Amino acid sequence: MPSLASTTPSSISRFFATQLLAVATACFACGLCVAAALPRPPQTFDATYVAPTGPMLNVPAGGNFQAALNNARFGDTIVLQAGGTYTGPFTLPKKTAGTGWIYVISSNYASLPGPGQRVGPSDAMHMPKIVAPAKINAIVTVANSNHFRFVGIEFAPVAGAYVYEVIAIGNQDTSPATLPSNIVFDRCYVHGDPTVEDRRGIEMDGTYVAVVDSYISDFKQAGQDTQGLWAYNTRGPLKIVDNYIEAAGENVMFGGEQSLAASLVPADIEIRNNSFFKPLKWIGTSLDVKNLLEFKDAQRVLVSGNTFQNNPLQNQNGFALLVTPRDDDGTAPWTITSDITVIDNTFMNVGSGFNILGTDDVHSSQETARLLIRNNVVGVTGLNGSPGRAFQITGGGTDITIDHNTIINTATAPGSPNSTLMVADNAPLKTNNFVFTNNLSTQTAYGFLGSVFGEGTRALNGEFTNWIFAKNAIIGANAAIYPTGNFFPVTIAAVQFTNYSGGNYSVAQGSPYKHAGTDGLDIGANLTQAVTPNPSTKVIVQ
Repeated sequence: MPSLASTTPSSISRFFATQLLAVATACFACGLCVAAALPRPPQTFDATYVAPTGPMLNVPAGGNFQAALNNARFGDTIVLQAGGTYTGPFTLPKKTAGTGWIYVISSNYASLPGPGQRVGPSDAMHMPKIVAPAKINAIVTVANSNHFRFVGIEFAPVAGAYVYEVIAIGNQDTSPATLPSNIVFDRCYVHGDPTVEDRRGIEMDGTYVAVVDSYISDFKQAGQDTQGLWAYNTRGPLKIVDNYIEAAGENVMFGGEQSLAASLVPADIEIRNNSFFKPLKWIGTSLDVKNLLEFKDAQRVLVSGNTFQNNPLQNQNGFALLVTPRDDDGTAPWTITSDITVIDNTFMNVGSGFNILGTDDVHSSQETARLLIRNNVVGVTGLNGSPGRAFQITGGGTDITIDHNTIINTATAPGSPNSTLMVADNAPLKTNNFVFTNNLSTQTAYGFLGSVFGEGTRALNGEFTNWIFAKNAIIGANAAIYPTGNFFPVTIAAVQFTNYSGGNYSVAQGSPYKHAGTDGLDIGANLTQAVTPNPSTKVIVQ
C-alpha cells in the first residue's frame, strides 16, 4: 500500500536539537541543578506537491464525481471543471489498486498559485466548487479511506445552508486500524456561508492528514463552539502549514470531545507559518468568540512561525492560546496535553496571551507536561476588556519552560487595569520544574504574581517547586521583591529597543541587554525577521 513517508525531516530534527541546547545552556548558566524536561518532537511527514503524471479523468460540471472517485486507481487524476458546482456528500473510498495517489484538481490549475503559495478568495474563479447541503458534509470518509489529494478546490455549504462540518475526515473510529489516511488539502478555499452560521471547516481525524497553503474562513455561530480546523480522535500525524485560518470559537482546536481510545489522542501535530485571525467586527455580536488555538487533548506538537491576531474577551477571557486538558464527559481519563513546543510566533492585539492548566479541574485527566514557550513576541492589549495577562498557570503541571519571549503589554486602559506578566494559581497543586528565563516585558500592573502569595519571589516559592527565574528584564518592577540575577529597567527607553515605535522589538547595539542572556543571546525574543508588527496598533480590520 503506498504511503506518505513517516519521517522526522532533518530540518525538524536540527530545530529541536537547537532548542534543547539553547535551553539546557540557559539552565546550566544559572548554576542550578534543576531544569525542566523539554518536549519530545512530533513525528512529521512530507506533503510536498508532486505533479501527477497518470491518466486524467475529466468530470464536467454536473457530472458524476462520485463515480469518478469510485473508479479511480492510484495514479489517476480527476479533473473537475473550474466554475462548476458539485453537490455532495461525496465519499472517499478505500483504495488498493495501483501505486501513488488519486489527485482531484481544477481544470484551470495552471491559473492558480503554484506549489508552496497560499491561495485566497480571489482564486475561487479558477476553482471548481464542491458544496455541502444543509446539515450534510461535502466530503466524508469510510474506514481506511486513503491517498486522496485535493488541489485548488473550493469547498462551501450550499448557499444559505447551515452545516456542522464542510469536510469530515474520520468516522468516530475506536481503533487506529480503521482511520482514514493520507488525505491532503492543498491550495483549497474552504469557507462558511457569509449570510448564515456554519460550525466547522475540516475535521482532521485521520493519519497523515494535511492542510497546506489554503484559506479557511467564515466559520461562526451563536451559542456553539466553531472551528476552522479540528481533530479529537486520531493518533496523527497531522500537518497544518501556511494557511489563513479564521473562526469565531477556536480557529484550530484539538480535543473538545473525548477521544474514543487512549491510542487516539491527537498526536504528532505540526502547525507552521499560518495566519490565525479573528475579524474585529465579531466583537459585541451574539457569536461565540473564544480563542485562536486550543489544546484540550494533544501530545507532541510543534507550533512555529505563525501569526496570531485579534483575540478579544467575549465568551472567554481573551487568551489567545490555551493548553488546558479537558476530559469533556468524564469517560477519557487518558486525556493529556504534553510535549508542546510554541516557538518563533507573533501574537498581535490579543486580550491575553497563554492560559495553561495543569490538570482538568472537572474530570480526571493526565498532567500537562513538557511545555516550551520560546522566542515569541506577545502583544497583549486587553482587547475588549480582557485582563491583559501575558501568561496564566493554574492547577499544577510539570516541566514548563518560558524562555526568550518579548511581551509588549499595553493593557493599561480603564477596561484592563489588572495587567500582569504572569498569574499563577496552583493551590493545592504546584507547578513542578518551572523555568522562566531571558524574557523581556514592558511594565504591567502586577508583574509576576501569585494569586495568594503576591508578586515576585513569594509567588515563585508559593506556586512552584524546583524553579529557575533568571536573566529576565521586567520594566518598572520592584527589584527588591524578585530573585537576584534579573534586570529591572525603569522605562522602555532604558531598554534601548531597535525601534520600539516602529514595531522592531529587538534590542539595539549598545543596549545593556545585548548578549545578556543566560546563553549569551539577547534578552527577549530573537526572531529571524528583522521587524515584527506592532501588536498594539497595526491590526487588520475585516
